[in-house]
Parts: sequence; structure tokens; C-alpha cells
Amino acid sequence: MSITSKDIARICGVSRGTVDRALNNKPRIDPKTKEKILKVARELNYRPDLVARSLAKGETMSIGVVVFDIRNRYFAQLVNAIEKEAKKYGYLLNITLQEKDPEMEIKLIDNLVARRVDGLIICPVNKSNNFEKYLKNLKVPLIVIGNMVSQDIPFIGIDEYQAARDAVQLILSKNYRNIVFVCPPLHDKEKENIYSHEQRYKGFTDELEGKYIHYEIIDNWDYINAVDKLLPNLSEKTALLCSGDTFALEIMKHLRKKNIYVPNHIGIMGFDGIDILDYITPRLATVYNPVDTIGVHAFKNLIKLIKGEQIEKQVFIEYKVLEGESL
Repeated sequence: MSITSKDIARICGVSRGTVDRALNNKPRIDPKTKEKILKVARELNYRPDLVARSLAKGETMSIGVVVFDIRNRYFAQLVNAIEKEAKKYGYLLNITLQEKDPEMEIKLIDNLVARRVDGLIICPVNKSNNFEKYLKNLKVPLIVIGNMVSQDIPFIGIDEYQAARDAVQLILSKNYRNIVFVCPPLHDKEKENIYSHEQRYKGFTDELEGKYIHYEIIDNWDYINAVDKLLPNLSEKTALLCSGDTFALEIMKHLRKKNIYVPNHIGIMGFDGIDILDYITPRLATVYNPVDTIGVHAFKNLIKLIKGEQIEKQVFIEYKVLEGESL
């Protein structure tokens, strides 16, 4: 028969409330009493009954996380940051991948809510007023990362628009006269929520408005071939600004095979600052999107919502433009 908190309370000669404060690291408990309770719990191999806790308190100590995939290092880092923070609070994650499928995203969210998760962190692919209403009607605390749904749904990310403008300013400071914005997700803007990439696109075009700089947009998933078609016609110093580091790295790999070197023949810059850039030569210029910090903030704000506390609806984390060696 498993040991219960009631047994620990009897053995230690304290109330169950005192045991609860000790086991859950709550304040208002004498340090010596807490130490005694934790020692007894360890010796008796105490394990909390989460099912009973869920029934008694309406808590499952679990959080649902819905992201695109974890092949992309950005999302792998994000999930890792959330997981680390969740452990500090005694929460477990239910991680699900919607693979950019709007219908699958809804099914996964419904499934997580049915499993009575205490809250949700999502990187949405859905958009529209109907999706906003759907999220609000869930009655489950949630935080959105990356692709904003609306001003009324709590969001955490960076100022993508200004970050793109700053990236263009760096490129212009290197005397590039021709800039190509590589943003394959723009191809899916009618059917998917690509808020972050649309903001980057808008920042790019707005920064170049009124400047005597030639620019082009690559907005399809056949972006490698699109870059190939541009190469023979480059008469001025050219840079590629990619809306994600993974696109930039794929292009760099392709160019290397053609004996076209960065930055000698063409400049290139990415977006996000994923961790594998530490192993890439030349070091990719990029906008550092602090994914670890975003993940931690998302979890902490979600906990506040779960506790019924108020939070800012929109939180923008500071980004950095990293010059690198590829421009």
C-alpha cells in the first residue's frame, strides 16, 4: 500500500496542510519542520497521487504545448526551455506537433483540453476571427508564441517588424545595393497564420521605401532554384536576407557546391539565431530571437494566468542584430 500525505502528517505529528506546504515548497513553514517532513517522505518513498490531486483541486499539474515540429531547431530550443522551467514548478508537459496542419492543430488542442491540462502554450498555424473565438471559448489559460492571433490573446515574442528593419540597416551599412528577401512562408499566407514572417516582410519593405536600392522578394518554397535564377543577373553587390536561419543555411550549402562563396561573392543574413550557428563557418549574420527567454516567459506568464493573476496581453522580448561574418 502506497504512503499518503496523511500518513506523513501522522508520523511527523503535524497537519496535512503543513505537509502540503513542505512537499510543494510553499511559504509559512518552519525550516526544521520542513526538513523533517521531506526526510520522512524520502525514507518512505512517497509519491504524490496526481489523479487524486486533480479530483480534489481541479489541477493536473500538466501543460499542453502545441508547436509546428521539432526538426526546426527554433522549436526544439523552445520546447526545451519550457520543459526546464516547468520542472522547477513540478509540471509535466504534453508536447504535440501540428506539422502546420490547421485541422490537426484544432484536434490536438481539443485533445489536450479533454485531458484537463491546466494551461496551453501554442505556436498557432490557424488564424481568423473564428479561431480567436475558439481559443477564448476553451476557458483554459493559454499563451501564444510567435504567430499572434489577436490583441486579446496573450502573446509573447519579439518585435519582428522592427527587427527586420534593423537587419536591413545592417545590410545597407555594408554598402549592398541589391537586396533579396527570401521568405518561403509568404507562399502560404492565405491559408496559414504566418504573422511573424509577414511582420518581417513588412519591416523589410518599409525600411527600403524611398531608398534607391533595388530589391526582390522570393516568396515560394522552391527558393533554392529562385536564387539560382538570380545569380547570373547580379550586376551590383547583392545580399540575401532570409526570414529564417534554416533557409539561409540551405542556401549557403547550395552556393558552396557551386563554388560561390559567402561573403566574397554574395552576402547572406538569417533570422532567429538558432544554436547550431555556433558550428557554421562563416558565422551567419542574423537577428537573435531569444527563444530560451521567450519559452521561460511564456511558462511563467501561463502560471500567473492559472493562478488567476493579471498579465500583459503582449510581451515583446529584446532581440539582437548579430553582425556575424557572412555580410
